[in-house]
Amino acid sequence: MERRMISAGFVEDALAGVRRAGLPVAPLLARAGLPAKVRASVSAEQYGALWREIARVLDDEFFGEGARPMRAGSFVLLCQVILHAATLEHALKRALRFLRLVLDAPHGRLVVEDGLAKIVLADDGPARSAFAYRTFWVIVHGITCWLVGRRIPLRKVDFRAPDLAHGPDYRLFFGAPVRFDQPASLLAFDAAFLKLPAIRDEKALAEFLRRAPANILVRYRHDAGLAARVRTHLRDAAPAAWPGIGALAARLNLSQLSLRRRLKAEGQTYRGIKEEVRRGLALEHLATGTRGVGEIAAELGFSEPSAFHRAFRKWTGMSPGAYRRAALEHAPIGLHRKLIG
Repeated sequence: MERRMISAGFVEDALAGVRRAGLPVAPLLARAGLPAKVRASVSAEQYGALWREIARVLDDEFFGEGARPMRAGSFVLLCQVILHAATLEHALKRALRFLRLVLDAPHGRLVVEDGLAKIVLADDGPARSAFAYRTFWVIVHGITCWLVGRRIPLRKVDFRAPDLAHGPDYRLFFGAPVRFDQPASLLAFDAAFLKLPAIRDEKALAEFLRRAPANILVRYRHDAGLAARVRTHLRDAAPAAWPGIGALAARLNLSQLSLRRRLKAEGQTYRGIKEEVRRGLALEHLATGTRGVGEIAAELGFSEPSAFHRAFRKWTGMSPGAYRRAALEHAPIGLHRKLIG
């Protein structure tokens, strides 16, 4: 499994429930191998360890974001509930019923229309935080992708919650169009995937649980399908040598039209993937501390350093220099070895 990074903004979101409970956060961060102030991206393993620590002190695997706490051990029971479902559709319905009983709200229902399967969330009262809905999606999408043995590419993700300063991190995380301030929170994918059979057994579940929740944070993010092949081609070349979409289609033995259509079906565009990979390369180069910002900007294909600064602030909300200082301040050796995915 490739190592991918989790935004520092998601760390702050995860700690919000601990702070609301009046509990200290520094000990939890320390036990997860993180500094008292997280300013740069962290590994999935570190974030997963923090998730477990928060669940332990709150006795809530949903970060205190639900109407009722998701008591410790609920995630294991959820996995057992879906394990013997016949298809992805059956598994989703079981998972949504289970989470309705556990959390009360938010609760979801499966809606199939216009060729899309939509998990639509409902709340009694005002919208919850975007992080609450994201956590719901991470759990449901992660375990059902594991159950059928492949990533279910997302078509769109909507949030009732307002846009965030780290909204771009949400778009990067899901690998699909993300919208905020929508009438309902929903996650959509092609309905044809509902027929996929469940392929896991008790032995596979035991192995899966040993690595959870870090594995659901990254394994099924968007590391499969045509978009992943496109990322591989881009990572194997310098940005200045990246091919146009026509040349890339030829390398992949596709027509340009087929490439565009298949990427669209995965909620992706060639332009968006290029920006994602360029962002990952920027983070990686800055984290190593061996190249100047001007040199990095040139290597990534920016006409001048100021253009790189603007793009980097859009991606992360930080200047390149601030990100480098934060990354070098607390990143363990090898932590930024693989930042793009």
